[in-house]
Amino acid sequence: MSDPHNPFNLPEPNELSAAVTSIAEKSHELLNNYLREHGVDLELERDPFGLVPAFIELTASWANNPAKVLDLQMATWQSYLAIWQRSVAAFMGVDGGPAATQSDGDRRFKAAEWDSNPFFDFIKQSYLVAATAILSSVEDIEDVDEKSAKKIAFFTKQFVDAVAPNNFAMMNPDVIRATVESGGKNLLDGLQSFLSDIDPKDGSVHIKMVDTNAFELGKNIAVTPGKVVFQNELIQLIQYEPSTTEVFRTPLLIVPPWINKYYILDLQEKNSFIKWTVGQGHTVFVISWVNPDEKLADKDFPDYVFEGPLAALDAIEKATGERQVNAIGYCLGGTLLGATLAYLRATDDNRVQSATFFTSLLDFSEPGDLGVFIDEEQIQSLEKTMSERGYLDGAEMASTFNMLRANDLIWSFVINNYLLGKEPVPFDLLYWNRDATRMPAKMHSTYLRKMYLENAFREPGGIVIGDVPIDLSCVETPAYFVSSAEDHIAPWKTTFLGAQLFSGPVTFVLSKSGHIAGIINPPGTRQYGHFTGPGVTGISADEWFAESETHAESWWTEWSTWIRKYAGDKVGARVPGDAELVVLEPAPGSYAKLRIT
Repeated sequence: MSDPHNPFNLPEPNELSAAVTSIAEKSHELLNNYLREHGVDLELERDPFGLVPAFIELTASWANNPAKVLDLQMATWQSYLAIWQRSVAAFMGVDGGPAATQSDGDRRFKAAEWDSNPFFDFIKQSYLVAATAILSSVEDIEDVDEKSAKKIAFFTKQFVDAVAPNNFAMMNPDVIRATVESGGKNLLDGLQSFLSDIDPKDGSVHIKMVDTNAFELGKNIAVTPGKVVFQNELIQLIQYEPSTTEVFRTPLLIVPPWINKYYILDLQEKNSFIKWTVGQGHTVFVISWVNPDEKLADKDFPDYVFEGPLAALDAIEKATGERQVNAIGYCLGGTLLGATLAYLRATDDNRVQSATFFTSLLDFSEPGDLGVFIDEEQIQSLEKTMSERGYLDGAEMASTFNMLRANDLIWSFVINNYLLGKEPVPFDLLYWNRDATRMPAKMHSTYLRKMYLENAFREPGGIVIGDVPIDLSCVETPAYFVSSAEDHIAPWKTTFLGAQLFSGPVTFVLSKSGHIAGIINPPGTRQYGHFTGPGVTGISADEWFAESETHAESWWTEWSTWIRKYAGDKVGARVPGDAELVVLEPAPGSYAKLRIT
């Protein structure tokens, strides 16, 4: 029978002291061995995000508004008093109800002890009160410009998430339990994992999120049968083998982002959008982008238009005999698709019959949390780094995206790997997420400056492709926008602004969940629902949502009905390599298989 005063069956103090001493000695030995074997350079760039000026503004704002600070202090003090009163009652066996609670989506305090044990309950509630106070102190800041205010709020949230008690070994009941049960082996294994995750070149830590040995492209991930039928310096074009005897006449071209690999749309059979679309009777082509090195440093955004979608359109005509296609663009691939549509419109080319946009920004006026990483100083620093090697390292981009969901994509793995000493689990989505790609220096600089910093993409003539100024407002192609309600990368209200730029018919659909799960959302028992609403012309995103209808099923089936209007009649199934283009290699192709991490 467990001792209520010792819920974890802890050893006697002298035994615990001896165990901790042993762990410390072994940890010290591990660290010394590591330092002897690696010359780790821990020199870090000072203030890479330009936080010092922003927080100087914050301090000045506090000094100019002492009454606001005092009110916050008093409210916080009252909350602490409530915690103390409840804790005293709890130790006496009286449940007075929580003084502070976490949000519904907060999964950090799942262990039962956070609620049932008065000690851990006190720690949790004290943290929640402190976190609320800290975050409240940087809200509605006076005398601070909007960009600095967003930067302050974002990085304050990073700090608050980092100091959560569950991130510390002796404050996390799961870690304490594992430490007692294993005699501290979990902490030693975790330290070994931490050391193995350190890059000896610069001292940075690359947290292992997934068992990378569990997947192999073409074997148990990215397995939809297809062939590479065209390639140039930037793309391989994959044509998928038909799974129906007849197919729609108009082929379907998918333009994925080049920040990660295309196979987010072809993870496994159960959640592959590509396999599902092939099964609907479409002849599907997908662009697989190259993982560029320094030789492609001068490739610019227009090069991605010409050597990406436009080259793919020419190749598809040779492969199928069809001049017109339906097109899909995902995230940055949707931005590129928008540029391609505007270029085609300006050159009187009507080869794209319809366009679908997955979580794509065309208007960058409100980029969400990503905006805190984009200002003149940070771009100049990044351009300097890229000029030295010719590209942006994929790991750096991945780290930025992980910060947008730090509790899920950083701290949960710190706890699992380094405190609990566990190995990451096999997970197809995390495998893809870790399979990052580089970005050519010139293209990435243009993208950050023209789109994010200047928001020139939405302006007529703001972007020039070749020698052709483009204008999104001239695009008349029927369009279908799918955005995600919880998207941290392409906020749905901003994608809504982009959908309003076109002059042709636009259907806007809002999927539940986030940037990935809202799109990779196959019909079935675990599908996320979606919202449909009126047209996008002349209304705000909030007004659209107020008039929208909720649907429990995935948006995939509704989109399938929409795309058939532009898919043409049925023809015999097309096999890769049967027309003018020869098969170069099987899918997923060599461009997708090149890994940098």
